[in-house]
Amino acid sequence: MRATFNRWRRAVWRTVFYRMVFGERSTAGQLLAHTRVAPSTCIEGEAGLVLGDHVFIGQFNFIDATAGLEIAEGVQITNFVSIVTHSSHRSIRLLGRTYADGSAAGQIAAYVKAPIRIGAYSFIGPHSLIEAGAQLGKGVLVCAYSQVRGTAPDFAIMAGQPARQVGDVRQRDAELLRQYPDLAPHYQAWAGELLP
Repeated sequence: MRATFNRWRRAVWRTVFYRMVFGERSTAGQLLAHTRVAPSTCIEGEAGLVLGDHVFIGQFNFIDATAGLEIAEGVQITNFVSIVTHSSHRSIRLLGRTYADGSAAGQIAAYVKAPIRIGAYSFIGPHSLIEAGAQLGKGVLVCAYSQVRGTAPDFAIMAGQPARQVGDVRQRDAELLRQYPDLAPHYQAWAGELLP
């Protein structure tokens, strides 16, 4: 019922105002007062979505939660991002015209389906793809146009197709915390560590 209401509310805002509003609800009905999801973002399988508060999901994204998707607190997903928990890219080639027959039986050869987790305070750059089974740690920065599969450790900077770790955000964070030392307690509260 709530999922239907949330879709209806996004559709109304999309039609009338085409702007974001604060205050999404989790699939359990909990108010996420600081979370914003753009009305142009398409969410499939909303029942499989576990959404934290302080999340920002920008315009024109495709988010598939049919196999399970956790987006932790503080995650920012920019624009034109695809997050897919399933894919038929291999099975359609193998099965050809019989692909539809296999999907009716629930068993499709070479079909990819796995949950995704995006850790707290991670940032997903525009035009990126997060593939089925991806597990991103906290504080991960995914650069624009990246294709993420597999695991990204905490604080990794990921770039490329397929993405690989090209850096660690803690180096820049340490510089910023020296510049703004009064923000150290806020950083430590989510990161669990204080940088030198």
